[in-house]
Amino acid sequence: CWKVREHNSSEWCHFIRSNPDCRLDGGFLDYLDGVFCVFPPRLLPLAVTLYALWLLYLFIILGVTAEKFFCPNLSAISTNLKLSHNVALFSLTSPLHGVTFLAFGNGAPDVFSAVVAFSDPRTAGLAIGAIFGAGVFVTTVVAGGIALVKPFTAASRPFLRDVVFYMVAVFLTFVVLYLGRIRLGEALGERCGSWGCWGQPGGAVTPPHHSPIPGYLGLYVFYVLTVVLCTWIHRRQRGDGLAPPGPWEPELPTGVEEPEPSGTNSGDYGEEYRPLLPSRESSLRILSAALSPLDYRKWRRKPWYWRLFKACKVPVELVLLLTVPVVDPDKDDLNWKRPLNCLHVLTSPLLCVLTLKSGAYGLYQIQGIFPVWGLVTLVASALALIIFISTSNEEPPKYHCVFAFLGFLASAMWINAAATELVNILRTLGIIFQLSNTVLGLTLLAWGNSIGGEGSAGPQCPPGTPWGPPASPKLFLSPSTDTFSDLTMARQGYPRMAFSACFGGIIFNILVGVGLGCLLQMTSSQPLVKLEPDSPLVWVLAGALGLSLVFSFVTVPAQCFQLGKAYGSCLIAYYLLFLCVALLTEFRVIHFSSP
Repeated sequence: CWKVREHNSSEWCHFIRSNPDCRLDGGFLDYLDGVFCVFPPRLLPLAVTLYALWLLYLFIILGVTAEKFFCPNLSAISTNLKLSHNVALFSLTSPLHGVTFLAFGNGAPDVFSAVVAFSDPRTAGLAIGAIFGAGVFVTTVVAGGIALVKPFTAASRPFLRDVVFYMVAVFLTFVVLYLGRIRLGEALGERCGSWGCWGQPGGAVTPPHHSPIPGYLGLYVFYVLTVVLCTWIHRRQRGDGLAPPGPWEPELPTGVEEPEPSGTNSGDYGEEYRPLLPSRESSLRILSAALSPLDYRKWRRKPWYWRLFKACKVPVELVLLLTVPVVDPDKDDLNWKRPLNCLHVLTSPLLCVLTLKSGAYGLYQIQGIFPVWGLVTLVASALALIIFISTSNEEPPKYHCVFAFLGFLASAMWINAAATELVNILRTLGIIFQLSNTVLGLTLLAWGNSIGGEGSAGPQCPPGTPWGPPASPKLFLSPSTDTFSDLTMARQGYPRMAFSACFGGIIFNILVGVGLGCLLQMTSSQPLVKLEPDSPLVWVLAGALGLSLVFSFVTVPAQCFQLGKAYGSCLIAYYLLFLCVALLTEFRVIHFSSP
């Protein structure tokens, strides 16, 4: 499909529509047809500009959905599963939260983007480029920026543990790319040998293939167990007491500004103006208040650039408020909004069936007569009416926790839909500018997923939950890989936590992103996925990431874990050098022979 620009502009549309390689799998919009058939050739710059703006808006959609809907519902689910909200650093449940629910909440956009990209061999390079590119960016620019903002003493044992696991994960990916394929055993972590592999349905044994590497998902499970075991051992050594923080524990910051309490769905909607005496409100008033994404008092206090960014997010937040319920276990009423939640009973299932496989299932007609979305509308409307009649505005029902699972599913479908559009538009831009998927992944996709949103202090999830800002000293903070969040945490006195997040959060992204992304593409008749590098740039990426990890693994202990501006400057200079080499390789100024 890259050859479309080599033809005369009058032949672009015919070439796109007649070439099977130019067909975009999934998604609601055909971006290639739009840029080469809808827009005349002289308006190609305008089309590219519109696509670039839409790309930025897709990143906003991903960020808002994960931050204000996906992550809070994960918090509510953890509460309903009886997982402790006490997230003290050395409790056994805290590391389990941090490396499972927490990592999934913060890494959802990255993982969904990887899964979508791996679904098509033509876009697998996007996933590899994004995962490796984000790894290089976070472990150099973000980690270096933290050291520049506030020199500190790194957490020694967690740092060494995470760097070792991440180096193993990078090596596994390098081997998979070198072999050009990933098998079921390598994705899951089956026991393989000369006798074959177990783990197939029904206890079947696959033919022996002498898998040289363990599985991605199996390695992540081992990482989770290692974190829990290390925490348990350290607790035993401390005698479960509150000993003074050691050289690897997060220090208690002084003069840290408390984050603003979050409201119903967002940190933007506070409760500081809640009336002193409760009063009965009508359903219509509750619905209109719940659907308002703006806090007008806060709007007047904020600078103009915040207002501009907020104005861009309002349409997204309004649609999400209409379709995604949010359960807040830290509120007395659990964020029960009777009219809106009853509306969610209708809109959330409709959203799921109309976004699954880009609406293919929702538009399917039963017996060729009645569409699936119509059946879902009838059933959901009846259920919503029953719930509205049998509940009250003041008291949430006993089954209100079900709305957390419904919100989790609906927000996941939103993230998946946005990730699908994101991958398709990046592939379109690659065809327009004749760029490889790898360079688009390591730049646009990696930067978009790593830079983060508004630069709010601390993590993105509500305070007082396993994913939110600490409510008391020495609490575990979110291992977010967002640049602004990590730098803000460091500036406010949490540099060790922010630095640990750089290496801990991306382990989830690479192991689960590659493992799950490839696993979902396997079938019983084809238990492998081909991963052939689309350019020599892949090896530059793998080498650069491995070298940056080795550099930190050697220099950080050599400095007795005392990290300052020299270390930060070296990491940022290293990333700039890597970016220059990567771009020169992409434009064939530097030539590398592929393995």
